[in-house]
Amino acid sequence: MRLRVLDFGYVPALRSQAVYHGLAEAIGEGDDPILSLVNPNDPYICVGVHQEIAQEVDEAFCAERRLPIIRRHVGGGAVYLDRNQMFFHFIYPRAKAPGYAVNLYPMFIEPAVRTYRELGIAAEYRPINDIQVAGRKIGGNGAASLGEATVIVGSFMFDFDTATMAHCLKVPSEKFRDKLKATLDDYMTTMGRELETVPSRDTVKALFLKHCEAALGVTAVADRPTAAEERAIAEQEAALSDPDWTQRQGRKFVALGVKIAAGTHLTESMHKARGGLIRAHLVARDGTVADLMLSGDFTCLPEDGADRLAARLVGTRLDEPALAAAAATALKDLALDMPGVEPADIATVVMAAVEPSG
Repeated sequence: MRLRVLDFGYVPALRSQAVYHGLAEAIGEGDDPILSLVNPNDPYICVGVHQEIAQEVDEAFCAERRLPIIRRHVGGGAVYLDRNQMFFHFIYPRAKAPGYAVNLYPMFIEPAVRTYRELGIAAEYRPINDIQVAGRKIGGNGAASLGEATVIVGSFMFDFDTATMAHCLKVPSEKFRDKLKATLDDYMTTMGRELETVPSRDTVKALFLKHCEAALGVTAVADRPTAAEERAIAEQEAALSDPDWTQRQGRKFVALGVKIAAGTHLTESMHKARGGLIRAHLVARDGTVADLMLSGDFTCLPEDGADRLAARLVGTRLDEPALAAAAATALKDLALDMPGVEPADIATVVMAAVEPSG
């Protein structure tokens, strides 16, 4: 199978996200899969599709530093991105990719792991979607279903600005921010940290394409985007910069508050599942779920799955077994793919909002 390789080089922040979103919208059922490569010229903050910006990002700091906040259509957490990271995006017609994210991740992460190893870095795949070196993270990966495409995104970390990342995230105090910076330094690594000499982008690209061919059974062919793909990318630049899209989770939160009636309260909680952090905003009434919003840095396919799951839980008794059973039924009926998130995790986070600790 031919793998079209589209290397966009160094591009503005917004375009670095619009590239793979546009290619995914343009791809057809019978088309060749695509690998796109890109480095953002300008630094920015990228938030996951399910995240609530006000809970995750220090918006005042970002405004002061003129750091754009761009929401992607892929799960995962908020992260600081700049030119020292080369992003790769596998864009496959859905029928040509494994059906579940739990299978997507090891398959498409493998070429990156092999590339790091050939460079002399002892990288390993760590389920569900990380690459680690001796316990330190050197790359996270995400998956999404966009249009007719299955998309897997990842990056090569040449260097990483942990100080700016720590300032971009929402924290309860400056003392906590100092601790966060130290944690990032301990938990993350880069090529610059692991190697005496950092390889060039061209070197990493060449090795990566070689390992894509070997691991995925494809022939990598350099190509250029078609006119239709360029139009789709331009359309995605407009869509991703729309404030209504950027603040979509915040609008859901406001809507929950509007629905509150006498004798009810809007409460929140969080729970760390194996597949990521889950936040619950709960409106409870008469011992049942009156309304619910689920957000966080987990993966959920399709994209609207978390909202549909929350809607299915409305009316469920606020009891852990009842919630777990309802979540299990909804996950099955809606055919949702939430790797590392179990029905018990959903029940736990909802009940934590009913009876918050502390």
